[in-house]
This record gives sequence, C-alpha cells and structure tokens, in this order.
Amino acid sequence: MNNNPIVKKAIWFAWLLVVPVGIWVTFQVYPPESNISLSDVIPFLILMSVVAAMPLVVNNTPIFLIQWVSLAVFLKYGIFIEMILMQVSVLTLLVRLRIPKADAYKFPLNSLMFFIVSLASGLIFYALGGTHGEHLADEPYYILLGVVYGVSNFGINTILLVFIQAFLFKLKPPYFGKDFIWETVTTLITFPIGFVLYELSREMGAISLLFVGIPFASLSIILSLYYSSDNVNKFLQNAAEIGHQLAERLKADEVLDLFVQKLIEMLPVDYAYIMDVVDEKELRLIHKIEYGEMLEPVSAPLNKGEGISGLVWAEKKPVLFHSKKEWKHINSGYMPPRVESILSVPIVRHNQVTGVLVLAANKKRAFEKSQLMIVDILCSHFAVAVENARHHEKTKENSERCALTGLFNYRYFENMLTTEFEKLQKGERDLMSLILLDIDHFKSVNDTYGHQSGNEILCELAVRLNNRIDQIGTVARYGGEEFVILLPDMRKGNALQLAEQIRLLIANEPFTLLQAMDDEGKLLKVNITVSIGVATAPQDADDSLALIRHADRALYVGAKRAGRNRVAEYVK
Repeated sequence: MNNNPIVKKAIWFAWLLVVPVGIWVTFQVYPPESNISLSDVIPFLILMSVVAAMPLVVNNTPIFLIQWVSLAVFLKYGIFIEMILMQVSVLTLLVRLRIPKADAYKFPLNSLMFFIVSLASGLIFYALGGTHGEHLADEPYYILLGVVYGVSNFGINTILLVFIQAFLFKLKPPYFGKDFIWETVTTLITFPIGFVLYELSREMGAISLLFVGIPFASLSIILSLYYSSDNVNKFLQNAAEIGHQLAERLKADEVLDLFVQKLIEMLPVDYAYIMDVVDEKELRLIHKIEYGEMLEPVSAPLNKGEGISGLVWAEKKPVLFHSKKEWKHINSGYMPPRVESILSVPIVRHNQVTGVLVLAANKKRAFEKSQLMIVDILCSHFAVAVENARHHEKTKENSERCALTGLFNYRYFENMLTTEFEKLQKGERDLMSLILLDIDHFKSVNDTYGHQSGNEILCELAVRLNNRIDQIGTVARYGGEEFVILLPDMRKGNALQLAEQIRLLIANEPFTLLQAMDDEGKLLKVNITVSIGVATAPQDADDSLALIRHADRALYVGAKRAGRNRVAEYVK
C-alpha cells in the first residue's frame, strides 16, 4: 500500500488526463456499429458485473476472471464497447471488495490499468488484420487472432501489474506467487468459454448468456471451494507442525515467543496481544507485538465481560470481526485506532480459560472463518505446551534447589562447576575463585535450641549470602551446614576480601530465632560464626574436584584448626 499523498494525487491526475480522453478518442476512431442497441449490450454488462462480483481470492488477492467475457464482447462489438463494459466491471469489483476511503486511489489506478490493457490488446488485434463480428467457423484465422488478443490482454495486464508492484508499491520480488499461478490456470480454463459465448450469442442472442453464465458460475464456485479446502489443509499441516515445535520447547517464555511468531508469519497480523487470566478476577496483558516489534506489555487490566478479550473470556468462545463497525460498540478503548479486523480466541486448559489471544489488522476482512478454526486449534496446542513447559521448569527448579534454603543444591553446583572449568580450559574464562564456608559449632546450636531453630539459621544465612553475592557469583548449599560460592573471573585477593566481608556480616549481626524466646518473652537472638576456605583456579587446581578439595583443606586446616571464625586461603 502506498500512503504517499503525492503519489495518490498523481494517480488521480493521470486517470483524468488519460481515461476520459482515451475513451472519447477510441469512440471517434473505432465507433460501435450503428445497429447495436442498448438491449443487446445490457445482458453482457450484467454478465460481466456478476462475474466481477465473484472474484477468486488467493493470498488476499482477488483474481478477476473476466477475460473470457471481455473476449466475447470484443469479438462481437469491438474495442469501444469492450472498454466501457470493462470499466464498469472494474468498478463493480472494487465496490464488492469494499475498498476503504484511504485506498480510494485504487479506483483510478485499476481503471487506468484496464483501459491500457483494453486499448493495447485491441490495437494489436486490429493491426494483425482482425475485425469484430466475423463468424469463426468461416475464417479459422480469426480464431488465431482471438487467441492473440487473449494472450496479449493477459500479458499486458501482467506486465502492468509487475510495474505497479515494483515502482508504485515498492514491493520486492518475487512477484509471481500463488495468486499469479491461480490466475494463469483459471484464465487458460475459462479462455475457450469466450469463443463459445461469442458464437452462441451470434446464433441465439441474449439467451446464450444463461447457457454459458450458469456453468461458469458453477465453475467459479468449484474453484473457490477447491482453493479454500486446499488452503485449509495447508493451514492444518502448518498447525500440526507448529504444535510439534511448541511441544519441543521446555521454557514457557520460549513457547510464548514461538507461538506469536508463527501466528504473525501465517496470518496478516498487524497487532498481536496475549492476555493472562489472573486469579479468575482480571485479564492482564503479558505479550504485546505491533507491526512485528515486541513492546512492553503495559495496559490496564480488564474484567470479565469487558472489551473484546473480556467477552471472549466470559463466553469461552472465539470471535471474528471483519470491520470496526462490528466491534466498536464493545471495545473498551485498548485497541489501536486504525484496527479494522479482529480475531480473538480463548486459551483453554482443563475446561478453564487461562488466557485470551487477540489478533488484529488494519485491513477490513483480513481474517477468514477457516483461519479462526486454525488459530483455535493452535491455542489448544499452546495451552498444553505452556503447561508442560511450566511443569518442566518447576520440576527442574525443584531438582536444582535446596528445599529448605531455596539455594542451588550440590548436584546443580557440581554441574555448573564442571561447565565453568570447560570454559577455563577453552580460554573462555581466565580464572575463578571458590569460597567454602562452614558454620562453627552448629551441632551445639541444634542441641541447644532444636533442629527447627537450626533450620531458621540456615535459611537466614542463605538470604544474607544471596544478598551479598547478588550477580557476581553463585551461592549453593553444599551439604549440612556447609555453603559454597563460585566467583567467575575473580582473583584470589579479591575473593579473600569478599570472604572476610562475609565472615563479618555473619559474626557481627545476631540471628533471630522465631521459634524460641528468652526469659523476658522476647525473640531469642543467637550469635553465629563461620570458618571459610578460599581457593582459585587455575593456580590452585587443574580440575573442578581439586578446586573443591583445596578450598575444603583451607577451611579445615587454615581456619577450623586455627581457632575458627576466620578466613584461610589454600597454600600449596
């Protein structure tokens, strides 16, 4: 679509300059025969209008199956009558397609294009010695000229269309897609009907149009049904493939991104929104894409029954609107002002609506009913894939986390340490330090205050370590009262300073026991100390197990045996 106002004005100017004058000149040079009456032409006009009102839409492109009628009209009445009827047919087609006001320039553009097609193909016919009104059976040469006329008509139309796509709409090749193939095939199928119509109209008059028009209408319906069924089958195949791809994703965010991406690739979508049902109380926007760009999902939540998505949530049924007139009375104001077509589907799992998908386009009638069915199927795949991904994430998190403290566990830490050492050996990492700490006299804490209080201390210690380390490293519970901290790209000197800060953070601030009270009825506070060992790779260790072993040796030999509540480094 070309939104340049200068180009649009130029199109209108070119039409005014060429078409009215061209039609008048054509009338002067190639006037219709004097014995032609209006009653002779009107049946052809009606037939052409009916054919124009029944376009075959492929890839959102209307295919204009009018050439066979225009061939019969041209052979019988000549270039001027054919030109006038073709102009009326183009107008009928554009009205049938409900061209919006913003695209009104398409009326003069198509009128100008088909005027040129009619004029050029007619002049070629006349230049080769052709005359209209001849009996084809008497002079087979005229059949050949008729074929030349049809081929030139189709060829000139194709050349003009490519020119308009390339230079006016700035579209990139290829220009010959599925719509071009369908137009070529249907033109070849219907082209011989033009000769039949011409000969029958000479012998039988207007009644011949019924004998030809009814079979054509049937053919047009059959072709439309065939294309629709073929299109639905391909959509279903795509839906199945997308369903498999969604099922392969193990992260909910990846499932969400892939789902929306595939929908945008498959359908003419300008806006895509996914709303999440929160606590069965409101719809909250969680994913927002406009013109292919992901935006921050900022929008006021909607209640059940509010707006289009709220209506879909309440009724658990998908909706399809072809234009703004159909939905503007229920819109709550969150739709962009240019939206015309809307397709919205509930995302249902276990008979409960868990979210709502909203797809919108600026073009009227952008979505078809068959596409609504396909999106509904995809939403079912999406709901299952998201649930599976979330279950996998939860299971993975539970297997990697300590159930008590929420820190990473021993298994996760060892795998991560192995991965980091591989980076070290490949040169992707220069060095890494490891801090191993152990609570001093923790057994006496459990014996004195109970295991529940001991667990409280472990949990509070995990919070302090996490807050202090933040993004510079990874904290894990190594076992019992032992904790480990991995610090990628941190030198031993910096690691020792950090370890001393951690020791003071623990020793200088008492731990509160929520399950124990002192003699005055206040929550009991307990002072805890830790002993810490530090080792660094590659200077202290060549593999992951050696790094842990040497940090442990520094902890027990350099800190525990030296009196506890201190930091020690590994020394070879």
